[in-house]
Amino acid sequence: MALLLGFLLLLELCWDTSALGPLSSTKGSDGLEFELPATNYETKDSNQAGPISVLFQIVQVFLQVVQPHPFPEDILRKILQKKFDFSTDYDKPENVVLTLKIIYYEIGIIICAVLGLLFVILMPLVGFCFGLCRCCNKCGGEMHQRQKKNGAFLRKYFTVSLLVICIFISVGIIYGFVANHHLRTRIEKTRKLAESNLKDLRTLLIGTPAQINYVLSQYASTKEKAFSDLDNIKSLLGGGIHDQLRPKVIPVLDDIKAMAEAIKETREALLNVNNTLKELKMSTAQLNTSLSDVKRNLEQSLNDPMCSVPPVATTCNNIRMSLGQLDDNTNLGQLPSLDKQIDNINNVLQTDLSSLVQKGYKSFNDIPEMVQNQTTDIVSDVKRTLNSLGSDIENMSEQIPIQDKLSDFIGYINDTETYIHRNLPTLEEYDSYRWLGGLIVCCLLTLIVVFYYLGLMCGTFGYDRHATPTRRGCVSNTGGIFLMVGVGISFLFCWILMTIVVLTFVIGGNMEKLVCEPYQNRKLFQILDTPYLLNENWKYYLSGMVLDKPDINLTFEQVYSDCKENKGIYSTLKLENTYNISEHLNIQEHARNLSNDFKNMNVNIDNIVLLDAAGRKNLMDFSSSGVDTIDYNVYLAEMGKTPTKVNLLSFADDLDTKANNLPQGSLKQSLKNNAQNLKTIHHGQVMPLEQSMKYGKARSTINQSIKELQHKSSGLRVKVANILSSLDSAQDFLQTRISSVIVKESSKYGNMIIGYFEHYLQWVKISITEQIAACKPVATALDSAVDVFLCSYIIDPMNLFWFGIGKATIFLLPAIIFAVKLAKYYRRMDSEDVYDDSSVLGTWHFTL
Repeated sequence: MALLLGFLLLLELCWDTSALGPLSSTKGSDGLEFELPATNYETKDSNQAGPISVLFQIVQVFLQVVQPHPFPEDILRKILQKKFDFSTDYDKPENVVLTLKIIYYEIGIIICAVLGLLFVILMPLVGFCFGLCRCCNKCGGEMHQRQKKNGAFLRKYFTVSLLVICIFISVGIIYGFVANHHLRTRIEKTRKLAESNLKDLRTLLIGTPAQINYVLSQYASTKEKAFSDLDNIKSLLGGGIHDQLRPKVIPVLDDIKAMAEAIKETREALLNVNNTLKELKMSTAQLNTSLSDVKRNLEQSLNDPMCSVPPVATTCNNIRMSLGQLDDNTNLGQLPSLDKQIDNINNVLQTDLSSLVQKGYKSFNDIPEMVQNQTTDIVSDVKRTLNSLGSDIENMSEQIPIQDKLSDFIGYINDTETYIHRNLPTLEEYDSYRWLGGLIVCCLLTLIVVFYYLGLMCGTFGYDRHATPTRRGCVSNTGGIFLMVGVGISFLFCWILMTIVVLTFVIGGNMEKLVCEPYQNRKLFQILDTPYLLNENWKYYLSGMVLDKPDINLTFEQVYSDCKENKGIYSTLKLENTYNISEHLNIQEHARNLSNDFKNMNVNIDNIVLLDAAGRKNLMDFSSSGVDTIDYNVYLAEMGKTPTKVNLLSFADDLDTKANNLPQGSLKQSLKNNAQNLKTIHHGQVMPLEQSMKYGKARSTINQSIKELQHKSSGLRVKVANILSSLDSAQDFLQTRISSVIVKESSKYGNMIIGYFEHYLQWVKISITEQIAACKPVATALDSAVDVFLCSYIIDPMNLFWFGIGKATIFLLPAIIFAVKLAKYYRRMDSEDVYDDSSVLGTWHFTL
């Protein structure tokens, strides 16, 4: 019953602690992390006995053999229901049955105890009778030893048997010494064990307010993070909306911007081609005039009379036939002018499409700024709601009288510590008496076995097999005396030793089987959890005591298991039945209030115009400017031709060669002059014209300009139509679906802000219910009181003590027998048997 009261006292400690209010470790999200400082406790979870635990296990095996019955749960339940009162109506059948069940369960211990009591009663009587018998020269008291043929064998047999028995006795004595010392050293550690447990309990209570303050202080960090995000709504919400619209809007604006650049580049290319074309036409006209003049002069020269005289006539005819090659090779004059297209492009460029596109960019990029300007009131409302939530959390902590409860219970712990410190010296003093008594018991057995060892040693080494019983040596006789002294001391004290063994055996054995083992396998808790056992009006005693609600399934075993797992008091004692933390935190209500604030957010950004009507008209005008109708292949073909049909240098050289073959005269001179003119035309007109056809202004080839125009104008109307279609689609998206984007991003942004506090409050709840005021020190204190102090410190050494002493005491009985028998072979006799050869064969004569 004392054990039960002690356990209930520890649970009362837990209850007082749990009433202090919620404590926890918290974790937030998105960069917010909260973690309770780790609490370190001094008391170890387990107690290690060391190598001596092997001896303890041997004793437990012996007890299992003596007491093999399972834990008597039903018997203990009935005993508890009767409140240990058997004085009334003892003759009732149920009481008789209960008594028989108890006897059946204890039958092994009872039998051993009865045998021990018989030993206690009979050994003094036997010793007394044995002493009287020896005084009457009976029972081996006669100092006469009859000679036997197997005397030597018997002496050796008795010696070896006594030696083996003494060894067994010595082992039991060692067990006694070890157990006695172990119990003393463990009692000395009791003070440290009690202090460490009380310190752990005090740490649990003192650390609770710090944990509460930590949890509450984390709300400031959470609110600071939320306020930071609210102040940064421009980039978070506005940027989110902007990012959602970007894939739909930016590609269109980029295409329009590229088209604006293309218009400018087209104008430059058109101007370059058109100007170059005009220069080429002028140069070509001059070349035609020069060639015509040379051709006409040659024709006049060929009319010279010498051209009719052979062989000059042949040369003249050849020259006359080649004059057709002195013509222009190009048709540049037939190429249409690009002035109309240039004028159209100039008209298009009168509208600055690039600036209009930049306005579209600016209008789109102003979305975050517009969001910030339109959500000022909403941000203020949300901040007020968050401040209100902080006030609710502070008020929740103020509603619980934490400090009063803590101060009261800390006072109780201090009183308990004072009580332990005041009474522990008494316990240590009594233990010193116990230790001295155990030492005396062990020393008494040691003395007996020492006499036996001395008797064996002296008798064995002093024995002379040639000496007659009346002539044995002093050493041998002393050995026999030592053996008889050991026998005498054994008879004097063995009954006292057995009395101690029986008492400690009955107490220690029952404590091991009824307390220590069921505590370790938790069957003891299962008995305490029996409905209506401890209180006939309460189904569950613990819930009735702690929660004042006996119908709630709160059991000793569940509380102990949860505390061993270091769970919080709130969930361990199921305090939600008296203090519902969910209702006080009201997570859903606060989240709903914040959600409503964000739902009221009205962001209007429908007035975004990516490109106005002027810009659209500008694109249409560009598509109809006619640059896509130009036959650029004709221009490229003309630009690829040479200015003349023949190479003028080659023609001039050939003409000069033919002139040299002519006789001197005006014809020869005229042909040479014309050849020289052709060379001059080639260097002065043809070569510059070739350069102009290859290179235009701005160091860009005319061919490249034409090809650039051809590329830009290819599918121009389709390109513009696609851009306008994409523009219409993007503009329609902004007008019809931007509201859904705003709602989605606003919800996402609101959930992020709400998420901070949902995570915070949720972790507060988890911490309160599972982590704060973790009751492991309570389970450790209970383990220290029962499993460590009672079982490991006291019961285990006590059981080892009676096991060793009992073993040694029991072996004293055969030791007495063999010692008395062996002493006859070591002691000097007063008379002996003498064999007379003159007498009848086989006759012995007794001689004094």
